[in-house]
Amino acid sequence: MSRLPAGFLRLIGALMALHATMAVVRVTSTLWLLKTGHSAFLVGVMLALVSLTPALLGAPAGAWADRFGLWRPLVGGSALAGLGVVAAWAWPSVPTLVLAALGTGASLALSAVAVQREIALIAQAQPDGGVPSQALYSWAAMGPAMSNTLSPVVAGFLIDHLGFRYGFFAGVLLAPVGLLLLRANRHRPWPGGARHASLMPAWDLLRQRPLRALLVLNMVLAVAWDAHTFVVPVLGHERGYSASTIGLLLGAFAVGVALVRLAIVRWTGAWSDRTAIRAALLVTASALGAYPWLPGVPGMALGSFLLGMALGSVQPTMLAALTHITPPERHGQALGLRMVLTNGAAILMPLAFGAVSSLAGAAAPMSLMALVAAACWPATRPLSQSPGGKPSVKD
Repeated sequence: MSRLPAGFLRLIGALMALHATMAVVRVTSTLWLLKTGHSAFLVGVMLALVSLTPALLGAPAGAWADRFGLWRPLVGGSALAGLGVVAAWAWPSVPTLVLAALGTGASLALSAVAVQREIALIAQAQPDGGVPSQALYSWAAMGPAMSNTLSPVVAGFLIDHLGFRYGFFAGVLLAPVGLLLLRANRHRPWPGGARHASLMPAWDLLRQRPLRALLVLNMVLAVAWDAHTFVVPVLGHERGYSASTIGLLLGAFAVGVALVRLAIVRWTGAWSDRTAIRAALLVTASALGAYPWLPGVPGMALGSFLLGMALGSVQPTMLAALTHITPPERHGQALGLRMVLTNGAAILMPLAFGAVSSLAGAAAPMSLMALVAAACWPATRPLSQSPGGKPSVKD
């Protein structure tokens, strides 16, 4: 395979730091709430708040990224994340955890969309014989995958051995890492024509049927991911597992994500988008449906690993397709729209997960999402049946 473009690894590192900050806050906040006697419903509220600011800011953040480029959104996002995690570290309480959830969510909206837009532009600028775009998106997705692998394990270890404040302190250290890695971009000019770019959300893009299909599938699989993130700490706490064990279960999921994305880098173009996403839906529905009956920690770890492989396999395909069917000057808007819809669902679903868990048991959200994933099979019909790096959907 060709060498990665210059500066690409720094972009991946920045994405990793952004997601790690949010992941540390989510895991530490969830376990703090459960440890201090709060209900599963409040845990669902807290997880929903992490998605609130991306849902509100995702579309305008995409337009801002198209207009201002990388550095300004990154500064704003890092500042908001830092404010939230410092408050939670200094005064751990429900109000400061709310601030941390909102701050890290806003950081992801502003910063991650800008970084993803930069990656999309790099992918489109690749010459013939360069790194295929889907492989670049797979490499880019390794940042979140690695952060989701390490963050729960590190947070659980810090909580068990040093206390909850040290879990939040890890977020304090991570918040400015993206700025440090990408500081060379601080003097770069704004994108060409950016001063005349619209700052309005790109709702007109939804007129494209292929884009609508991609967004529906992306939203459902993202919510299935959230179902796993919600259920594992609640179910593990119910079964008496330690924070370290719960962190390892979440880490097994992230290992599956990381491994499947490495496989995509190696064998990109070997299968069609329709085949890849249908396989992911099948494994996701099966694993979610079986998860409550898996035996002990080894069984849950295996289930989490398989879910990680299924859910981690589709993001590179979807990101490549998304940027193939939108013009370069609107990449940020399309990526922001994806964030709005995904996180809009993620606001409501943790609340529903909390209510369902309170009424029907800790694992009930997984059974619910198994049915939803199976019902989404018809949404794969607009996807391309041709393997390769060309645009991934048919009009």
